[in-house]
Amino acid sequence: MKKRDYYFDNAKFILIFLVVFGHLLRAFIEDNEVFFALYKAIYTFHMPAFILVSGFFAKGFNEKGYIKKIAKKLILPYIIFQVIYSIYYFYLYQKQTLVIDPFNPHWSLWFLVSMFFWNLLMIPFSKLKASVAIPLALTAGLLIGYVDWVSNYLSLSRTFVFFPLFLAGYYLKKEHFYSLFTIPKRIIALVAFIVLFAGFYFYPDMQYQWLLGSKPYEAMGAASLLAMFKRLGIYILSFVMVMSFFAFVPRGQYFFTTLGKRTLYVYLLHGFLVKLLRETELISYFDKTERIVLLAGVSLIIVLALSSKLITAFTQPLIELSNTRMKKLFSRLSGGYRVTEERN
Repeated sequence: MKKRDYYFDNAKFILIFLVVFGHLLRAFIEDNEVFFALYKAIYTFHMPAFILVSGFFAKGFNEKGYIKKIAKKLILPYIIFQVIYSIYYFYLYQKQTLVIDPFNPHWSLWFLVSMFFWNLLMIPFSKLKASVAIPLALTAGLLIGYVDWVSNYLSLSRTFVFFPLFLAGYYLKKEHFYSLFTIPKRIIALVAFIVLFAGFYFYPDMQYQWLLGSKPYEAMGAASLLAMFKRLGIYILSFVMVMSFFAFVPRGQYFFTTLGKRTLYVYLLHGFLVKLLRETELISYFDKTERIVLLAGVSLIIVLALSSKLITAFTQPLIELSNTRMKKLFSRLSGGYRVTEERN
């Protein structure tokens, strides 16, 4: 039996931790320069890396029933959680009316919609050579910023902006990632992270919205020709930082490795906890720079809890439209109960 390669499981666990950590940091970026610089540094690479990995594992575009399969995997959970989050926000923020809009994804749910479109786009793009496909995708990502009505609606802006990373992941091989595991390349990667943070800290004027890919250029006050080149610079920066991140991902098996296979659960569920925490006075305790380790600890606890067997078993019917984890959980519990009875 072929030994499992743990590298990408480890990468996904670290990235989902950064997703949660970044969302918690968001509450402090207006008043804390260190947090703001760290926030922008994380957003430079964490979702781009997630998207690139998703593209790396994308396959089956031309199989019969493929569209139906990915619609069930991505769109049905999206609709379910769009409704749940709408109701949750209605009560959490004490809104006057309940609005359920399936075309404007709540918060992090954009990823499911964009993932669906990226898979659809791969049907024609997978037939092209990388030398043609990637420049074409980059051109679309650069030009889409000039279309004012393309924003959060159906996650169209992010779909076009981040598709080049998904496409790049599709064309990459394992050898490209493993070639990063050299001391000189890791030194360069470390220097890149230090320079990135220092740059954001000492030159804080860059709008973080450029890293989100969710708005047209005009909404960010930069609808000139230069806006396209600024986004191109961000593409280059993001790709460099994504590769720098992958240079440090461990290849061995650790306590968190298996949890890397359950990142979708954390991604869809952590919003309930993060949004709730933001509305409590407890969040103000973490506003001091020296408490950043505690904030990271809270993020880790959230990730570990939401990727646990218990939580994934109970939420699988909503996320995967299946109850296999629940059956396994009850099977183990009942099995342990029978063993205890027999011993007694």
